[in-house]
Amino acid sequence: MTNKNRFETFGCRLNFYETEVMRKISERTGLTNSVIVNTCAVTSEAVKKAKKSLRKLRREEPKKKIIVTGCASQIDPTNFTRTKTADVILGNSKKLSERVWRNIAATRKRSRNDVVDNYVDDIMSVKDNSLSRDNIITSFAKRSRAYVQIQNGCNHRCTFCIIPYGRGNSRSLELSSVIEQIKILVNNGFKEVVLTGVDLTDWGKDLSTKLRLGKLVKEILKCVPDLSRLRLSSIDSIEVDTDLLEVISYEKRFMPHLHLSIQSGDNLILKRMKRRHNRENIIEFCERLVMVRPEITFGADFIAGFPTETKEMFSNTLALVKECNITWLHIFPYSIRQGTPAALMPQVDKETIRSRAQILRQASDNQIKAYLNLNIGKTHNILVENHFLGRTETFAEVIFKKQKDIGSIISATIADHNGKQLITN
Repeated sequence: MTNKNRFETFGCRLNFYETEVMRKISERTGLTNSVIVNTCAVTSEAVKKAKKSLRKLRREEPKKKIIVTGCASQIDPTNFTRTKTADVILGNSKKLSERVWRNIAATRKRSRNDVVDNYVDDIMSVKDNSLSRDNIITSFAKRSRAYVQIQNGCNHRCTFCIIPYGRGNSRSLELSSVIEQIKILVNNGFKEVVLTGVDLTDWGKDLSTKLRLGKLVKEILKCVPDLSRLRLSSIDSIEVDTDLLEVISYEKRFMPHLHLSIQSGDNLILKRMKRRHNRENIIEFCERLVMVRPEITFGADFIAGFPTETKEMFSNTLALVKECNITWLHIFPYSIRQGTPAALMPQVDKETIRSRAQILRQASDNQIKAYLNLNIGKTHNILVENHFLGRTETFAEVIFKKQKDIGSIISATIADHNGKQLITN
């Protein structure tokens, strides 16, 4: 159908969640014949990737209205007005507004010389993070697990990070709203839910109840007994409260895998990043959880080549990967984000950044292979993501030799691996 809308999403799980909300709003408001691009701005490379995709989309879909939203459009809308690849620029504070979407649906595609429609305002002035009842997600296109937004924005100002200027300050969804949405998703057949946000461990601090994330997780598991699996998208370990630590340690429906926002294994670099933890905090946290839940695995974000990083400092990061036995590494070669304090610091040369990122990637490959070797012969409960691919409780990908039902959880014994994924009999 030529009138069907097309969605392209870059970046984090929160963006994928919001794309599903926008898909629902666009259908309800009568938007047709449009391309919606949800951008990311976590690195300069992410912005370049979005711009390149938009140029390609303009060539592929010349008759469609192109709507650009997400962090890149919020932080610097001129990135997209200058290139004339967009018909509408939609800021993050407006992307879930039904009124705005009705306006967009009612306007024609602009001609070449028309001014781009700009719906970008001051994200720092946004206080509300409520989710309209009409926008509660009941399904996810082509996905076997569901993402649920519980929080948006960030009150912290890490020296390398531009995202607070795309998302604003921290705002939490009410506990009852989160539970209501998860109940609907579970009733619609989803067995696994991932809680998403920009700074998850900040959840609840802005609410009148002053609850913490651990209380929310406990309430979800209590109030939605049919939920089989619960995960968190990413956390700052230094902010984990007592209730959350208890759930991670002992609750079997909470999956034994955590993705940690670490960034560096060197204390001086962490201080210059304005992080809230040091390497000793991370080591203590991981050791404590492994003692009570030996099967747990860790993923982590690391930045390679942060300004002033020496060879010795980088070696401390490599050492931390092994000390904490971190399996799933998400590696960011440092890139300058104008407007951040790190952009003014003495920079590491680009070749060194590339080299260190590659060394970290090799370390990641080694960690994954070691973990996969340990799992041959073990039996796992696996969520089927597509007919021939699933994921274990510990977040390892599994290849099936025979077709499985998407969304089901099956028990299978691991026979082999290919260096990146486990393989069942």
